[in-house]
Amino acid sequence: MEFDGNILNLGSFFTVTMGIIVLFFGKRMNQIVPFLREFSIPEPVSGGILVSIIIAIIYQVTSIEVQFDLMARDVLLVYFFTTIGINAHIKDLLKGGKPLLILLGVTITFMIMQNIVGVTTASALGLEPVVGLLAGSVSLIGGHGTAIAWAPRIEEMLGIENAMEIGIASATFGLILASMMGGPIAKFLIKRYNLKADESDNNSQNEEKSESESLTSFAFLDSVLAIHICIIVGVLLDELISQTGLQLPLFVSCLFAGILITNLIPESYPRISGTKWPTRTQSISLIADISLGSFLAMSLMSMQLWTLVELAGPILIILTMQFVLAVFTASIIVFRAMGKTYDAAVVCAGFGGISLGSTPTAMANMSSISAKYGYSAQAFIIVPLVCAFFIDLANAIIIPYFLKMM
Repeated sequence: MEFDGNILNLGSFFTVTMGIIVLFFGKRMNQIVPFLREFSIPEPVSGGILVSIIIAIIYQVTSIEVQFDLMARDVLLVYFFTTIGINAHIKDLLKGGKPLLILLGVTITFMIMQNIVGVTTASALGLEPVVGLLAGSVSLIGGHGTAIAWAPRIEEMLGIENAMEIGIASATFGLILASMMGGPIAKFLIKRYNLKADESDNNSQNEEKSESESLTSFAFLDSVLAIHICIIVGVLLDELISQTGLQLPLFVSCLFAGILITNLIPESYPRISGTKWPTRTQSISLIADISLGSFLAMSLMSMQLWTLVELAGPILIILTMQFVLAVFTASIIVFRAMGKTYDAAVVCAGFGGISLGSTPTAMANMSSISAKYGYSAQAFIIVPLVCAFFIDLANAIIIPYFLKMM
């Protein structure tokens, strides 16, 4: 922790410590505030937004800017998606085949509509049409990473000097909206249609937990070792993929490395730990929960809200239109296309997270709903695949197509 002029730089140690504190803030807020609890707002979202507001107030009063070293946060994101891959079984992927294709089709159509709405609204406000694209699939369904990756190229191609600020601002506002819309949408659908979780899903999950080895220090380290093995393979996969000219986030490669290793290596294959591959164990679930919660907490608490003031007006108008589109798509189109079941409602919670925010937000929304109403195996299989892999592929095609039209 050190001062550089009016900037307070917090290293990884303090950033992780703050992330833990934020999680406990969120837990306490959800216990105290009925609205947050009633609508299943994830704890890291409740605490993260509160802390980011406090930091913004400190900046306005003292002009001291707090900056966090987010390296540990990015590692936790890779950890989380690697656990998703380790827990993915081919039989489950095959089971989710048709719903996966349906959700993928709806999502790609939504991405195109998101850009059309953004460009049309920006033009109506007298802004450059590319501003609407930046406030479309570039930053919303693409997230901060895609916005940061595309902003310099858009600035160079079309001369939009504040492309980076517009992209980051849209991604930030979108993340807040996405964090708060998934739970209420799912709750509304569950209550309105009196939906119930599939008992076989919950029984299967409980059986797997009861049959898995007890949560000991060696079991925990065994899971960490398995995650690290998958990450090493994921890094190698990422290098191979990048040589083809396709750029994907590292967590996508690690997700697929986990899937490949889990399903290609026999359970009886000898391991140094003397145990089976730790798929769907208590330790893997614990690491997944810690990684996801900490990632979201650190992402939200580090938002520099004061940088968004000048851009707030036009962006909020565009995002209002995008919010209406996302709510309509999730509650009407996605829910009906997925069969109007409990699984469909949980998928809608995830779609609410990814449509304006990020894949971790989608997972947090679904986790919050599942903790309250019951587990959905189908949702936790198809949503990560659509969000973490296919969206990036589709965006890599859709964004250049719209840029050519500018």
